[in-house]
Amino acid sequence: MVFLDFVFYAFIVVVCIQVVFYLLFFGRFAFLKPKKVASKNIAISVIVCAKNESDNLKTFVPSIIAQDYPDFEIVLINDASHDDTLEVMHHYEKQHQNIKVVDVKGIEAFWGNKKYALTLGIKASKNDFLLFTDADCKPVSKYWIKEMSAHFTNKKSIILGYGGYSKIKRSFLNKLIRFETLITAVHYFSFAKLGMPYMGVGRNLAYTKKEFFNANGYINHMKVRSGDDDLFVNQVATHQNTAICLSRQSFTESEPKTTIKDWLKQKRRHVSTAKHYKLKHKYLLTLLFLSNLLFWSLAIALFISTYSWQIILSLFLLRIILQYVILGMSSKKLNESDLLIYLPFLEIFLIIAQLTIFINNLISKPKHWT
Repeated sequence: MVFLDFVFYAFIVVVCIQVVFYLLFFGRFAFLKPKKVASKNIAISVIVCAKNESDNLKTFVPSIIAQDYPDFEIVLINDASHDDTLEVMHHYEKQHQNIKVVDVKGIEAFWGNKKYALTLGIKASKNDFLLFTDADCKPVSKYWIKEMSAHFTNKKSIILGYGGYSKIKRSFLNKLIRFETLITAVHYFSFAKLGMPYMGVGRNLAYTKKEFFNANGYINHMKVRSGDDDLFVNQVATHQNTAICLSRQSFTESEPKTTIKDWLKQKRRHVSTAKHYKLKHKYLLTLLFLSNLLFWSLAIALFISTYSWQIILSLFLLRIILQYVILGMSSKKLNESDLLIYLPFLEIFLIIAQLTIFINNLISKPKHWT
């Protein structure tokens, strides 16, 4: 009974931590009412870095070319590809005057480092306002540039956008990938609204060239193969200079992985950068993950033992209902509401996947952009 007493009180503490996260952190995003921002029509450079992405470029570059915006260039960066990526880029460059191709040759000091290629592309861009996306990404509307750039002001030099994944019917893996993307977005949008921005995603991210050069680019984490997006934001973003864009017309959409092996490999690269975040961010994110893990572990153990099951059930339902409300409102903002019906199952599988990734990263280093 002494052990069950300990588990019981630990569960109460964990539920309290979860309630604080959902109400004080994620509630700031869930209950947020986005305000319409007027378009500024500032000159924008759209940056797309590609390595062996010829097929994706053929599919997705036209959606950027078709943007309804008066003044923008597209900087296509070929990062030492060995397929016909460069030829595809030159094809578009010949057809459109606002496309510039930057051909990056691999050098030993920065071999396989996307940040080196991005740096050269940024330097080659002609405009002071930069908008980033990936070669396998497409804007969901022709107003992507308009909506994202509208949030730049004299004070706001970093804009965090949402990059989702396309839906695949009758695929649990697809739902899991989209759920993880939704949860990550809720986290970084919520922290940004609290004045603690800690990351953004390169699929949909904007910042000024001045911000980039004031930070000496990626120099502080150049040796970290991944993290051209989240580590840069983690380094330079503050509550004064960061804004979020929630207009559905500003979203981008990528093709998701179709096998669990490929997805876990991708997530291993992403998770490996988190250890380089600022200490306060690492502490809060670790506390959040541990509280999620312990919530389900302790709840299952207590339900099996039937120890004070009425109290346990009440606390369990409190957290579940609160989660449904907060994530329900958040998913509606991000057009992911269809995931709610699978919420408990997706969360449990995601926790297991995250734990697996963490253990694998301790055993061996993940592969990066090569």
